[in-house]
Amino acid sequence: MSLPVPSDGQPITIRDGRLVVPDRPVIPFIEGDGTGRDIWRASSRVLSAAVEKAYAGRRSIAWLEVLAGEKAFKATGTWLPDETLEAIRRWHVAIKGPLTTPIGGGIRSLNVTLRQALDLYACVRPVRWFNGVPSPMKEPQRLDIVIFRENTEDVYAGIEWPAGSPEAKKFIEFVKRELGATIRPDSGVGVKPISPFGTKRLMRMALKYAAAHGRTRVTIMHKGNIMKYTEGAFRQWAYDVAKDEFGASTVTEEAVGSGGTPAGASADGKILVNDRIADITFQHLLLRPDEFEVIVTPNLNGDYLSDAAAAQVGGLGLAPGANIGDEAAVFEATHGTAPKYADRDMVNPCAVILSGAMMLEHLGWGEAAARLTAALDRTIGERIATYDLARQMAGARQVGTAAFGDALIERL
Repeated sequence: MSLPVPSDGQPITIRDGRLVVPDRPVIPFIEGDGTGRDIWRASSRVLSAAVEKAYAGRRSIAWLEVLAGEKAFKATGTWLPDETLEAIRRWHVAIKGPLTTPIGGGIRSLNVTLRQALDLYACVRPVRWFNGVPSPMKEPQRLDIVIFRENTEDVYAGIEWPAGSPEAKKFIEFVKRELGATIRPDSGVGVKPISPFGTKRLMRMALKYAAAHGRTRVTIMHKGNIMKYTEGAFRQWAYDVAKDEFGASTVTEEAVGSGGTPAGASADGKILVNDRIADITFQHLLLRPDEFEVIVTPNLNGDYLSDAAAAQVGGLGLAPGANIGDEAAVFEATHGTAPKYADRDMVNPCAVILSGAMMLEHLGWGEAAARLTAALDRTIGERIATYDLARQMAGARQVGTAAFGDALIERL
């Protein structure tokens, strides 16, 4: 597979751990399966227009299509070509639409494979409400969080064997013989690895993000009261980073509370670091959402929490995401492919567009990102929406995917 690199595009480089971004960077994109085609056509126009208007033509994006999913399988016979991974490594930043997960064997998940192959260890999911979006909550505007989910470990590491398999039987026998633990012999089994290395680098990224974006509270979410040596250790390792590496700019809830300040409030302009058990976090996110700003969590908990939080403010159609590592970042829609709506110019492109805004901010192009989110707020606030939102909004003007993109561009 030969990738036709734009002749006028320039490479992004990394110097001292920071991106060096030219005025016309090459950005690989994966169109996506199903509705991805409609979504990408609208989203790419909006993203390009936001950059054009923010910088009066001085900056632009050189889009480079790379293949994954059904389109890749039809063209190359493989779901995720090596050339695609190499392109993302080379250009450092990419964006993608939703991808089909093959059924009946083969690759476990294209999204998980991308994360593991590129060591994209942080899944970053901002969740906030946009003016006018239908919500089951009375005060959805109180929820404004960013979730940092560990992306490479936990049960999602994929170390598991089916019930009755030779591997499962061998594992069960070993655990009983060598460790004295009993597992039912007909069980499927999996391993839940959580390491100080994986935990600490995630916490570092979350604390740096909080400092750079004026967030005053970082909450470690875990189930360490039960899983003491995995999630309990995750909690402790995260606290260790805050104390040992960011001690001058952080304070723990325990320390603040002991001084008479109400628990949950920051002190002296420092970032407050606290922790909450996973199940109570779900409850508090519903009842007291404004107590959370940045949440750091292991992989599985973060998956649950991200989608549950998105449901509070309009659903996955408005849920952007990013998978970020030290050498590469892939920005993505978090919803599925919805193939029955493919090529019908109906679907909501907001998740990819908002992921694009995250990408622009990652590039250091904050002005373009701010224009984009403000335009989206105005457009939906004026009750212009695709069918999924319009059908829930009184007096809404329902438009197709392309027309919604046009409306955003008019309001940039």
